[in-house]
Amino acid sequence: MDRCRARVVIVVAFAATLLIAPAASASPSPQAHQTSVLADIGGAPVGQRMPLGFVGVSVEYGALYTYAGRNPDALDPVLLALLRQLAPGQAPVLRIGGDSADATWWPVRGAIAPGGVDYRLTPGWLATARALARTLGARLVMGINLAGDRPALAAAEARAVLAGIGRRYIEALEIGNEPDLYGGLAWYVDLQGQTFQARRPGYDLADFTRDISRWRAALPRVPLAGPALSGPGWMSGLGSFLAAEPGLGVVTYHRYPMIACVSDPTSPAYPSIANMLADSSTTGLAEPVASYVALAHARGLPFRIGELNSAACEGRAGVSDTFASALWVLDALFAFASVGVDGVNVHTLPGAAYELFTITHTRSGWQAFVHPEYYGMLMFAQAFPAGAQLLPVSAPSGPVKIWATRDSDSVVRVVLINMDTTADHTVVVQMPASAPAATLEWLKAPSAAATTGVTLGGQTFGEQTRTGSLAGPSTTAAVTPAQGGYSIDLPAASATLLTQSTSGSGGVAPGPSAGAAR
Repeated sequence: MDRCRARVVIVVAFAATLLIAPAASASPSPQAHQTSVLADIGGAPVGQRMPLGFVGVSVEYGALYTYAGRNPDALDPVLLALLRQLAPGQAPVLRIGGDSADATWWPVRGAIAPGGVDYRLTPGWLATARALARTLGARLVMGINLAGDRPALAAAEARAVLAGIGRRYIEALEIGNEPDLYGGLAWYVDLQGQTFQARRPGYDLADFTRDISRWRAALPRVPLAGPALSGPGWMSGLGSFLAAEPGLGVVTYHRYPMIACVSDPTSPAYPSIANMLADSSTTGLAEPVASYVALAHARGLPFRIGELNSAACEGRAGVSDTFASALWVLDALFAFASVGVDGVNVHTLPGAAYELFTITHTRSGWQAFVHPEYYGMLMFAQAFPAGAQLLPVSAPSGPVKIWATRDSDSVVRVVLINMDTTADHTVVVQMPASAPAATLEWLKAPSAAATTGVTLGGQTFGEQTRTGSLAGPSTTAAVTPAQGGYSIDLPAASATLLTQSTSGSGGVAPGPSAGAAR
């Protein structure tokens, strides 16, 4: 498998001083040990161009009213702004499903809801979803109930969704949610305390494939999404599943590097900041997906990570809601893009520790607290615009992660992420072409564990935003090269976006000059 981080070169501080004369740099904090690394950015793009709508959001059915409101004629403007910024000038891809896909139905006269169903769709709900899709120009992946094991009810739900929202806004219908867990985890518990599973123990991929064929026969003719699996177990059979299912329009898969209900701190799945910032949670999470992507693309199908976040089971407070999650998601999104994934939907749930934004509605209007993770998603959207391609990066392995892109206007953007929570690192970036100057935009917070005080380019959403837009003056800084390299002091637990244009504008309005700005 090809990787953008190709050959690695380790450069100690003394060697970097001999090889490259860096521009004047700000002094690191005396408490932090500082090392130097060299990053060489290649000039020939690799991989596919960034697809439209790559960065998306995934929500549960019941969250629609919480986030968007109940009035289709007066949708939450804060939500609209936050979603637009993740896919600027594009049609965002919004997934509505998750666990609630198998707990939702469209009531049918004379029918009784399956035992695990506790959410009913209404004409008002569909009107709100339609208004959201129309206002954003969005494409929706809609979850349809599979756990209930009643194709006729699923077909009624699908017809209601298509009629109420509109076929033109429906990217695909996703049948069920994480069916690989149906035979092992509880679907619901009845009033007598008896536990029920969605399928019998031993339910396997062959059973699921037969179910999908039954559902496809009952549903309206519309592209399907799937298999929406939770992990790699059944994914080894993806090729046979794709061969057996001609109705598939998009392949979907879920990824969480940690599990909030794991209590063993020695487990790599234990939710901690250290585990979240480990390679296993970013590149290690993405690299095994490359073979699945190749199978999908060989059949002409897009491949989306339909559900992603830091820790399954709604995340862990003190981990998923910290600034470290912004650094994690920034690196993870690049990692998935590097293996050819066509899009990623980051899951958000009201009240969850990994929630992207907490939205409230009062008499004075809508407002939101934007959690740190969203800032990382926003920097990624800026750093990897639609149509751009990755550039190869030769850099040392270690806590500093480096990604580079070039767009159709030959603007080169380099993202430097310091996953080290205690030490600063100086990075010398050698670009494929010279330019008079570039600009730096910083992603910062008081610490990796901070839950507030995050800034992007000196701007912030603050404690509450009523607009969904960053506020305050931009503090991007101009940086000049010395002997072909930009020397950048990267503080512990921070990230920066270096933007270089051949015109010398840097692609961003320059701020105060700072040779190695921090």
